[in-house]
Amino acid sequence: MPCAALTSGPLLPCLIALLANAALAAEPVKNWFHDPFFQVRNRVPGCPMPLGPFGTEEDMKAQAHSRVERGTSCWRAGQCKKPNAYLYDADIAKDLQRRFAKTRRFADASLWITVQRRFVYVEGCTRNKQAASGIDAFVRQTPDVQLVVTNTIIGTGKPNYPVMPAK
Repeated sequence: MPCAALTSGPLLPCLIALLANAALAAEPVKNWFHDPFFQVRNRVPGCPMPLGPFGTEEDMKAQAHSRVERGTSCWRAGQCKKPNAYLYDADIAKDLQRRFAKTRRFADASLWITVQRRFVYVEGCTRNKQAASGIDAFVRQTPDVQLVVTNTIIGTGKPNYPVMPAK
């Protein structure tokens, strides 16, 4: 029975549950696996910062085994020269940072990049629909990128991506 439905009886279990939920909500997030995460554009004030690769300790424990499997499956399938797909991420991130620094494209946006096992996630806000036009193709020009996922919103409304918790 939900706590709100209780009209009589002991409220202690409900109070404990509420406090536990508050403690979980306040649990700090961390980039446990050191996945590259960086901002490449900052032109839309108030754009919510994506959660990117950050998560709680519980998230990390839940992901650890599947990350090992996904990382090595690329090599086992003969699709990677390196023994783990995550070993490409630092080079992909460096190339993307260099390429974004050299261009004025996508200037009317606030964009963050996350790189995980050759997948590149682009999240953030644009001033208009054209501001991020062509970003997938731009990112795909980076060597060893397997997949690009772009998740942006126009303006600073409710983002369709998870955001960093308020501090």
